[in-house]
Amino acid sequence: MKLTQKQLGELAKVSTPTISRFEQVDKDIQMSSVLSILDVIGMTDKRTLVFRHEESKYDSGREAVAFWGEEAGRPVLCRIAREALDDHFSDRDRLRPEAAFAKHRKEIESLARRKYVLDQIEPDGSILVGTLEIA
Repeated sequence: MKLTQKQLGELAKVSTPTISRFEQVDKDIQMSSVLSILDVIGMTDKRTLVFRHEESKYDSGREAVAFWGEEAGRPVLCRIAREALDDHFSDRDRLRPEAAFAKHRKEIESLARRKYVLDQIEPDGSILVGTLEIA
């Protein structure tokens, strides 16, 4: 970026010695300082997928439970495959797909968020959590 340590420090709101320690991979640097520096040089990802706590719906045609997330006001369809629910969340087949999803919703949303941030998006723009991503 052709910035001096002083210029980078001013932009990141950290001291010049902090920039020097960062460049030398010093382990004695605060995480907030590291994040400020990375943000200035364009190495942070600000995307956030949040979830509406609306009703989920089992789609028998796709064999998945569908639920909605949102990023910057844009809806994002998320699904978890029936196979993934059966393999990882059904409590040995005692829970039906909707109940397994409801019981483990936070964990499933976390898996969908991770896929979203890693750009593991389906061709239609949705997120599909499958059994292999959980293993």
